[in-house]
Amino acid sequence: MKLTVTQENLNRALQVVGRVASGKTPLPILNNILFRASNNRLFLAATNLELAITQHVGSKIEKEGSITVPAKLMSEFVSNLPKDNVELETDGTKMQIICGAYKSTINGMAPDEFPELPAIEEKQTITLPLADFKRAIQQTSVVASADDTRPILTGIFCHTHDGDLFFAGTDGYRLAERKLAKTTQQISAVIPVSTLSDVLRVMNDDMSEAKLVFDDNQVRILLDDIEVTSRLIDGQFPNYRELIPKSSDSTVELPRDEFTRITKVASLFARESGGSVTLNASQDGGKINIHSVASQLGENTSEAEASVSADGQVTLNSRYLLEALNCIDSKQIVFRFSGKLAPCVLTASGESPNYQHIIMPLKS
Repeated sequence: MKLTVTQENLNRALQVVGRVASGKTPLPILNNILFRASNNRLFLAATNLELAITQHVGSKIEKEGSITVPAKLMSEFVSNLPKDNVELETDGTKMQIICGAYKSTINGMAPDEFPELPAIEEKQTITLPLADFKRAIQQTSVVASADDTRPILTGIFCHTHDGDLFFAGTDGYRLAERKLAKTTQQISAVIPVSTLSDVLRVMNDDMSEAKLVFDDNQVRILLDDIEVTSRLIDGQFPNYRELIPKSSDSTVELPRDEFTRITKVASLFARESGGSVTLNASQDGGKINIHSVASQLGENTSEAEASVSADGQVTLNSRYLLEALNCIDSKQIVFRFSGKLAPCVLTASGESPNYQHIIMPLKS
């Protein structure tokens, strides 16, 4: 293999694929990145057997071939090279790298030892605007569980319902659902949050859309010349729609910035009580206040003007509430609840909001 590629393009591709190669694997080959030169393009790939990331890089190919080299060393070395052309040439399992006054040889491994990259049988495909896809990941992954004893909750449920595509996540204490697009396809897949986090990291401003391809066991996410292929999580995602209240006793509407501010202030006094804050809505006063107590430090009551349909009180985890408010893209928030034990619902103001966030109250 012999080729020339720019340092910027090679470095960018190494940063994208290299994050998958892990030093924690007992298989040394999984610490390596596969380089394959053909058809005037350089193909880079890395996998941990659960997830694979590949990228094509424009190059001037003089001689086709392939090799695998250690991801960490290669990425760190190339990132420190000057922004100039980089010449790569292999001799057996050695790769020579020349860039200006820099010259190095890295010992690699034969490409035939590299695991076969996953193929996917295209059963369902949907294309989404990148901005919507990115925001949907952010809005739902925040509530996904980190507890591996319930693997199904460590993923995001990508599914269709009544002709719409939804993303949903839950950890059993809160739930987030985002409506994305109209579709006639029938999709039902649970994508690991770890995969979607890697997808977020490889996105850039030059991309305009994301294409998702599903088969029975895998999903492939295409972002321009980057492909991320992951196993899906086996199992049945909870029927979460049964948990979303159709109506509520109290409905409160107020500016998001004000709601966020009084919640932040109250949370400062709630650290000793596990983040517990009590919200009181007053219809006559047209206010909502948040009360918190710190036995050693004191107590706080913060309030804001709001439109309130009925008096009510509920106790929530302040961190959960703040994270929910940060997920809603609207200047006005609608907050619905029914007594001290029923789920609370937060949405943007207006008809048919595309995102809703549900939080279970604390029993206090």
